Amino acid sequence: MEFQLNTIGYLLIMLSLIHIIFPKYFNWKEELNHLSLINKQVMQIHTFFIALTVLLMGILCVTSATEIITTPFGKKISFGLGLFWFCRLLIQFFGYSSKLWKGKIFETIVHIVFSTLWIYLSYTFFKITLN
Repeated sequence: MEFQLNTIGYLLIMLSLIHIIFPKYFNWKEELNHLSLINKQVMQIHTFFIALTVLLMGILCVTSATEIITTPFGKKISFGLGLFWFCRLLIQFFGYSSKLWKGKIFETIVHIVFSTLWIYLSYTFFKITLN
């Protein structure tokens, strides 16, 4: 299970770093100009804090896998992380419109890959909680 948490940790660190390309990939310079200043800044700042949170989750998994698996407090943290990623899985299907990916090869692949990742994260953290 430590291997699983280390793997998850490195995946989460990579996921957090992917957020660096969001502004360019999603053309935020042009797209966000249509928003009010508050909405533009909320989008940018929340994206930063999501990336930071995911980075810290990754670092926690890499540096504290044994404690997460073997201690009561670690199991509580694992439950919280499982709940977090399960909610993210639900948002993947009920928060985002399927119009964003259906009929588009790259977007469909991304949807499947990330749905699979959210399932893997949820399952692994909940499994740790129950062991």
